Amino acid sequence: MVMVETTTSKTKSSWSLSEGSFNSFLKWLDDDEPSDGQRYLEMRDRLVWYFDRKNCLNPDDLADETLNRVARRLEEEGEIITDAPAKYCYTVARFVFLEHLRSSDTKTTPLDDINITYHRTDESGDAELKERMLKCLEKCTASLDALSRDIILRYYLGDQREKIDNRGALAKSLGITANALAIRACRIRNKLEDCVSKCLG
Repeated sequence: MVMVETTTSKTKSSWSLSEGSFNSFLKWLDDDEPSDGQRYLEMRDRLVWYFDRKNCLNPDDLADETLNRVARRLEEEGEIITDAPAKYCYTVARFVFLEHLRSSDTKTTPLDDINITYHRTDESGDAELKERMLKCLEKCTASLDALSRDIILRYYLGDQREKIDNRGALAKSLGITANALAIRACRIRNKLEDCVSKCLG
């Protein structure tokens, strides 16, 4: 039986992806065939397409949420032997998608989707909220140090394959691996989301 954490807010507040957890997750994904992080990038790309085909506005964020949940389960259990890595990731992705469908009131606004949701809204109340979110995001982004601000803006630049290529170039310019960049971006993003949440009150 597959056990999946169903409360996103609880997951974020009680657990964060450490470098050790991430390395263990990469090793599990590689399944005894080291790929130097390539299998992780391929799995993430496939999950992004999975959510994109289901017309989710934030496929990148849902893919990251899926992988974070799998990494958390792996850390808590020590091993996952019920399914092959890819199959288990898709199982968790289905739970994440169902939660996404049930959620009518998101507590955080993905960096990629703020402008999209703002322009899509027709109701004045929603438009007001989106405007507040945009102002809060701008304020919180400005409060980051210059390097963190540059990293998070470049990390989410582009669409699909372009975004993956941009991240590879960013990692190279920083002299770090794609895996290290993913961890760094995740920490910056979490900091931004907390800041935006506090700003909105």
